[in-house]
Amino acid sequence: MDRLSSTAILPEAFQGTRDDITQQMGIVWEQIRTPVVVPLLRLSVFLCLVMSVMLFVEKVYMAVVIVLVKLFRWRPETRYKCEPMGDDPELGNAGYPMVLIQIPMYNEKEVYQLSIGAACGLSWPSDRIIIQVLDDSTDPAIKELVQIECQRWASKGVNIKYEIRDNRNGYKAGALKEGMKHSYVKHCDYVAIFDADFQPEPDFLWRTIPFLEHNPRIGLVQGRWKFVNSNDCLMTRMQEMSLDYHFTVEQEVGSSTYAFFGFNGTAGVWRINALNEAGGWKDRTTVEDMDLAVRASLKGWKFIFLGDLRVKSELPSTLTAYRYQQHRWSCGPANLFRKMVLEIAKNKKVTLWTKVHVIYSFFFVRKIVAHIVTFIFYCVVIPATVLVPEVQVPKWGLVYIPSIITLLNAVGTPRSLHLLVFWILFENVMSLHRTKATFIGLLEAGRVNEWVVTEKLGDGMKTKAGAKAAKIPRIRIGERLHLLELLTGAYLVFCGCYDLAFGKNYYYLYLFFQAVAFFIVGFGYVGTFVPHP
Repeated sequence: MDRLSSTAILPEAFQGTRDDITQQMGIVWEQIRTPVVVPLLRLSVFLCLVMSVMLFVEKVYMAVVIVLVKLFRWRPETRYKCEPMGDDPELGNAGYPMVLIQIPMYNEKEVYQLSIGAACGLSWPSDRIIIQVLDDSTDPAIKELVQIECQRWASKGVNIKYEIRDNRNGYKAGALKEGMKHSYVKHCDYVAIFDADFQPEPDFLWRTIPFLEHNPRIGLVQGRWKFVNSNDCLMTRMQEMSLDYHFTVEQEVGSSTYAFFGFNGTAGVWRINALNEAGGWKDRTTVEDMDLAVRASLKGWKFIFLGDLRVKSELPSTLTAYRYQQHRWSCGPANLFRKMVLEIAKNKKVTLWTKVHVIYSFFFVRKIVAHIVTFIFYCVVIPATVLVPEVQVPKWGLVYIPSIITLLNAVGTPRSLHLLVFWILFENVMSLHRTKATFIGLLEAGRVNEWVVTEKLGDGMKTKAGAKAAKIPRIRIGERLHLLELLTGAYLVFCGCYDLAFGKNYYYLYLFFQAVAFFIVGFGYVGTFVPHP
């Protein structure tokens, strides 16, 4: 009987202990809530509102510029001399500039034939063009395939060079820098760069070189990316929305106003003199393309963006590949900002307004504030106000500004407007990853120079789709759990439940949907291959 009595008392003891802990936590919360939590949360709301206004002003400014560009037809062809190049009866082909085509690649088994074939198919006098394949592959089998492909084109009379290195120092920047050291490059006037998954149209050089030939201060002509696999799945559709805005608005605005924008690392043609004057390729960050563009602009070189010149490329089709790419694209600019902000401020070759544009608009607002405010405000601070009703977010900062920013972001891809809600949820999740990468770049933490080549599938999603349809999974399970996404999802669920039970903000629907998005990414449970027409 004594043993039974003791056993019966145990649940009551556990219940009492649990009640005591809950009561103590409630007391501690009440003690720190008013003097600590409320002021900190109010400060966070204020700072987030300031950053939201900064981002809002930047988005509206770019929208106004785009409207003016369209209204007054400020096309590059009307602002710069770009007469078509013709044959010189006396000089013949010698009257054309010498062009170098660089194709850096690393274990690109799925796409090496596409990029090499497209480059060798460029229309230009055959004795005035050199195709340079910079192969950093570590897989001997792939390296042999690339070399055989180069030999095949060489046998057809194409001037193609297969170049390798003993190491991968500097990654892509190191390969490009090494490629510029070869003796035959000294005879070249311009260099066009294409990543391994890019396929330029045959007339690419005829549409870009004239701008460089007739305008001696133009250092770069950049083309736009065209995504061959944007319809493959929901994730690629959302990537297309973000990148279309980048090209349609951000690049166009930079080209039309300050003749400056970030080089996209591919699908562009550089004047070799501009590249050399800027100091050539540097591998100090993971955005060697942006680094070169900023340094060239500080030397007074101007850039042109051709929005109607589209070059086929491929979007990451797996969540893992996309995460690595976004880490590089978020960490690199923040790290470059840290390294160059004083150099930009002290520069005397460009105007004050250009320096303000580069430091404030290009770097601070677009590359740092945009990532931080998206995650901190919408995924941390706003949910926290559910737990602390004394702190309120004004409606203009909670509804109006985010709605306008979202709609302005969506103008680049009108066909995907019906996916806007999914895009918002997905971008908010990815903002956690981008914010983390941004702080890594600003603080130069451990993964600041991490470079993982984006996985490419080539024709695997198109020409081979029929043969492989049965083998492609409709849902892809991630290789590992992503703890930060799972913790954020749990935090949003807690805030949503609290709002549903006790709150008056009615945020719980947003919080629950956003939590689901975080859990999907956190568990790596993403239907990346589900077709979405």
